Amino acid sequence: MRRRRGFDMAQASAQLAQADPRLAPWIERLGPLPAEPRWRQSFDLTDALARSILHQQLSGKAAATIIGRIEAATGSARLDAAALASLDDAGLRACGVSANKQAALRDLCRRSDAGQLPDARQMSCMDDEAIVAALTPVRGIGRWTVEMLLMFRLGRPDLLPIDDLGIRRGAQRIDRLAQPPSRQQLAERGQCWAPFRTCASFYLWRIADLVGD
Repeated sequence: MRRRRGFDMAQASAQLAQADPRLAPWIERLGPLPAEPRWRQSFDLTDALARSILHQQLSGKAAATIIGRIEAATGSARLDAAALASLDDAGLRACGVSANKQAALRDLCRRSDAGQLPDARQMSCMDDEAIVAALTPVRGIGRWTVEMLLMFRLGRPDLLPIDDLGIRRGAQRIDRLAQPPSRQQLAERGQCWAPFRTCASFYLWRIADLVGD
C-alpha cells in the first residue's frame, strides 16, 4: 500500500486536543500549525542525507557555509552521488568537511551508486520502521536523522522522536515535571497522541521554545 506524503494538520490538532487535556490548552494557545511545505516538494534522498550529515554537530550557519562551498565547488545545487563524487577528499576538506564526515559521505555515495538506498516510490510503500532499517546502516545516519526525514520530507503522521531533547522538554513543560521525561516515559506518555504523534511533536518543539508560562 502506497502512503501519501503529509496529513491533515487541522484534523490532527483537533484529535490531539480531544485526546490529551494537558496538551489541549497549549494547542489552543499556539493555534493551528501549518502543513510542512516540504511535504509537497520532490527531493533526492542522497542529497537530503548528505545535508543531514553535514549539519551534524554544527550550527546552522556553519553548516550552510560548508554546504555553500560544496555547491560552488561542484557547480550543483543538489548534493547527489554524482556531484559529491566530483570532489576528492582534498576538495571536501577545502570546503571544511571533517575526515569523519568525508567517510560518511563516501559511504552514502557508495550505497547510492550500488542501488542500496530506496527511491521515493519504494519508500512510499514502506512503513516507518522499514525505512529506518534501510537507512541507518549508512555511516553517520542514526535513527533520529531518519525520523526527521520521515517527519519533514515524507510527512509521516505518527513519529515521536524520543531521543530529541526539545521534544522531551516540551513534554516536561505540559506535564509540569521537575525534569524532562526519560525515553521510556516519553514513549508511554505519547501513546495517547497516536496516530498523530508527528503533529504532537511539532507542538512540543514550539512549547519548549516558548518564553514564560
